[in-house]
Amino acid sequence: MTAFIAEIIGTAALILLGNGVVANVVLNKTKGNGGGWIVITTAWALAVFVGVVISGPTSGAHLNPAVTVGLAIAGKFSWGLVPEYMLAQLLGAMIGGFLVWLFYKDHYKETTDAGAKQATFCTAPAIRNNASNLISEIIGTFVLVFTIFYFTDPSFGGKDPLPVTNIGMGSIGALPVAFLVWVIGLSLGGTTGYAINPVRDLGPRIMHAILPIPGKGPSGWDYAWIPVIGPVLGAAAAAGLYILLQ
Repeated sequence: MTAFIAEIIGTAALILLGNGVVANVVLNKTKGNGGGWIVITTAWALAVFVGVVISGPTSGAHLNPAVTVGLAIAGKFSWGLVPEYMLAQLLGAMIGGFLVWLFYKDHYKETTDAGAKQATFCTAPAIRNNASNLISEIIGTFVLVFTIFYFTDPSFGGKDPLPVTNIGMGSIGALPVAFLVWVIGLSLGGTTGYAINPVRDLGPRIMHAILPIPGKGPSGWDYAWIPVIGPVLGAAAAAGLYILLQ
């Protein structure tokens, strides 16, 4: 599997499970209807875990253009690979959005609330205020990317004359980023729905616009720039501070 394919599959899995839990909670006549915010944030965290497990060994599991750009700014990733990763992430997010629609197709028919239908694809602010919404996305993504810079492989030793002994954690090594996304959702997700990932919002929003969803309403393109620009700015700020502190 190539890095390009890994980012597509990993991002698709992320969106299928992440937007899938939103659909399970907000669409009518599902088993999880009314499950609430704790269910949504927990499943989103675990969706990140799944995406990282799938793509991590091959691509490094960026799954997010903000992460890709942040790593490139900090000199930890080649700028030449950034367009390829971004394209893969967007395609994966669109595939994931399509799969959510396919999976819950009958429940879209049973739901009359256009806003609830849109929520299963993309984010929307609890209170519309472009400046505040943008700041929310910047800060949320800053926390995500800045913390990722400090993730390290667990090890013992390393002080002369002791050699470094790496501790193999396998797939469990993906848990830290899942916990990170979980706490961001619980603490900082109430204002905008914490996109913190441009394609997590843009890819499914495109699918919302083109899929035949009955009574779906508008796709909110007047807001769509905020969950794209905000995460990129947040990632750039995180990378800048990380460089400054080195």
